Amino acid sequence: MADELRFDGKVAIITGAGNGLGRSHALLFGARGASVVVNDLGGSAFGDGKSASAADKVVDEIIAAGGKAVANYESVENGEAIVRTALDAFGRIDIVVNNAGILRDVSFHKMTEQDWELIFKVHVLGAFRVTHAAWPHMREQKSGRVIFTSSAAGIYGNFGQANYGAAKLAQLGMANTLAVEGRKAGISVNTIAPIAQSRLTETVMPKAVLESLTPGAVSPLVAYLCHESCDENGGVFEVGGGFFSKLRWQRTAGRTWRVGRPLTPELVRDHFPEITRFDASAKAIGSIQESMGPVLENIQKGPSKGGNRFIDVDAALGFEMPPVTTSYDERELAIYALGIGAGRNPLSPLDLALVYEGYGGGFKAFPTYAVIPALATIMELTRDGKAAPGMNYGLDRLLHGEQYLELSRPLPTKTKLEHHAKVKEIWDKGKSAVVVTAVTTKDEDGDVLAYNEITSFVRGAGGWGGDRGPSADVNVPPERAPDVIVEEKTDRAQALLYRQAGDWNPLHADPGFAKAFGFAEPILHGLCTFGFSVRHVLGACAPEGNPSFFKSVKVRFADSVFPGETLITEMWKEGATRVVFRTKVKERDSVVISNAAIELFAELPNPKPKKAAPTAATATSSAPRAPVEPRDVFAVMDDYLSANPDVSKKVGTVFGFRLRDPDGYFTVDAKDGTGATEGVTKKADCTMELNAGDFLALTRGEAAPQKLFASGKLKLSGDMMAAMKLDFLSKLNPAEFQAKADARAGGAAPVAAAPAPESKPAPAPTSNRAASAPAFVAALRDGLPKATNGATGKLVVRVLEPDATFTIDFATGAVTDGAERGVDTLVTMKDEHLDELRAGLPLASLFQKGVVRVDGPMAPAHHLSLVARV
Repeated sequence: MADELRFDGKVAIITGAGNGLGRSHALLFGARGASVVVNDLGGSAFGDGKSASAADKVVDEIIAAGGKAVANYESVENGEAIVRTALDAFGRIDIVVNNAGILRDVSFHKMTEQDWELIFKVHVLGAFRVTHAAWPHMREQKSGRVIFTSSAAGIYGNFGQANYGAAKLAQLGMANTLAVEGRKAGISVNTIAPIAQSRLTETVMPKAVLESLTPGAVSPLVAYLCHESCDENGGVFEVGGGFFSKLRWQRTAGRTWRVGRPLTPELVRDHFPEITRFDASAKAIGSIQESMGPVLENIQKGPSKGGNRFIDVDAALGFEMPPVTTSYDERELAIYALGIGAGRNPLSPLDLALVYEGYGGGFKAFPTYAVIPALATIMELTRDGKAAPGMNYGLDRLLHGEQYLELSRPLPTKTKLEHHAKVKEIWDKGKSAVVVTAVTTKDEDGDVLAYNEITSFVRGAGGWGGDRGPSADVNVPPERAPDVIVEEKTDRAQALLYRQAGDWNPLHADPGFAKAFGFAEPILHGLCTFGFSVRHVLGACAPEGNPSFFKSVKVRFADSVFPGETLITEMWKEGATRVVFRTKVKERDSVVISNAAIELFAELPNPKPKKAAPTAATATSSAPRAPVEPRDVFAVMDDYLSANPDVSKKVGTVFGFRLRDPDGYFTVDAKDGTGATEGVTKKADCTMELNAGDFLALTRGEAAPQKLFASGKLKLSGDMMAAMKLDFLSKLNPAEFQAKADARAGGAAPVAAAPAPESKPAPAPTSNRAASAPAFVAALRDGLPKATNGATGKLVVRVLEPDATFTIDFATGAVTDGAERGVDTLVTMKDEHLDELRAGLPLASLFQKGVVRVDGPMAPAHHLSLVARV
């Protein structure tokens, strides 16, 4: 046959080749042109005796068939002598098939040490010595094939074979390691677990079964694995009776708890079904690196944030739920508006604009409707089992605590929306827990239209000792009489009307259900009271009462309202665009909405322009960009470490990056703050070696370090665990890589601003707005020495759009350009929010809205709020 697999010129050692499987292997290799060393001690299946006849008979068979063979009668414990026979007779060694074996079957409680040791001497020590003697010759010639013979008794266990099973699995462990070590030397190592008739199986299998399990059904696989055309390495195969199969280790997805989380037997018990469940999430494990992947990934995530049987903070925090699509039209908007009290005066233009789609002055969507589809999204995901993992509580524990809503422009009167929900924060408030869910809503063009933060109090779910979250009250009314007061009585059927907007919780309709929860009668929806209050504020404080001027609102739900009670909304104006308010129930003089404020647009936002289809001219007008190289990334990394000195204090590690294709070396000092430099400038605590292309993919977020490590593309040396501290790479802005590349190539491409920590709606359109940072810094330099009031510490302020960075030293009153090293606190905000600070808006308010980021201690940031009005 033209495509017959031949072994001409190859030399094969087959141990235990006088009978059974070994004989079958030897005859097949001899028939295919190999020169065969037929090794067999000639003893019994139980390790007794010695004879040359078994090996001689097989040699005679091979020679009679036209092949080449010599006999060897040594015990496999004398591996050097067996290999010497091959070298003396044929001058080389290409193939080793470790087949020799014996049995000493006995139940474990009757097993002697001799039974155990003899099995290990033949199966494990013998395989080691033969392979060890052949290994240097294979390495020198840069080729070789090794087969180990394991057994189902070792893989699965079998009564009476504790010694045999342990030895056979030991061979598999040896083979797995040699497959790794031999790969670079061109040596392939594989393992078979055969089921065949032999002296070792005739004592444990029925005769009728043995007659079908011929050794000849196993040897073809051994031959193929040993052929130079086969690139299989590290495999283990079950074979026999016409069946051929590759075996692999598989494990469940399991359950991971973050490092530092208290672990107890009860916790393991409660999650044991999850730990042991083999389903579609189970995966095959092919290497020790891959097996370590979940552990390293878990360590990289940092210490556990804690939790209890109600909330697993590590599992839930940051979880992004699948997007949900909704739509609405004028009918849904009108029903909602009626539910929050609009339409009480059918002759009022403000009311008609919200409830009558044919109103001549133009139908309008009331802005707080944007909460409805966002909340419905969370309820739908919860109902479908797609909510965040680790949330193990029911609606009976849940209270709507706070609500934040921000719009980028007025809601359209009819549209389709896509909602993206994420668990943003989880706080431990002692007896209760607080869960903040952020929902970003995009329109049909993919532009952000609305942003909600839904803060829920989970009764009885706190107490794990976690972060308590912000404690300072915000949006506190000033100690003066309200500027405006609006009073309105709700209808006795108000809850029944409002629930038509989609909130069908029986607590608001069923008297029996309400009594079961401790209420005398069904209560009004908190979001209904919310809608009433916002309607009061906009009607009284927005220009001409136009709700389209609404930009954002934040409220805290303080108490329940019963349908039919009278709401009193008190308002305090802070400038032209901000109103602090609270709402009370008149009959009980109880505050039901507190810590509340509304922001208005200074100018009525323009409608969003329609997106034009790209033309041929615009599609081809952009100039080619310079290719990004690793040095561009390290330049951005250097800028980042300089602007964020707290990172080096936290990381405390010197990294070395040894790159290939093209070769290069970079030192990143995230310990003393030197930054990123080319070449070996300091001794690295942790060194990473990888391809330059993989490095670029890693920094762009296109490749995961765990997968690169598991696949062997990323090699670590030194303090391997320090590599887990490289998570700051994810905060680098890839657009800045391109800008560095363009600048290096002589271009002048703009640098895109680093992304904000949370997705927020775009600010209201402005025309030719001048940057505020220069005037802000100038005012600080003039007034700061007189306004520090004994404050100490330093603060770096990073301003975005347009960019600016400056350092404030509260102790000396100095304000300098750029970011000084050794500063603990960094405040990041957009330029537009500096005006709000100077106007008197507390930094805490901006921080709570998510438009200001504070890294490091909060005290210096508080000082900034105090001196901003100098």
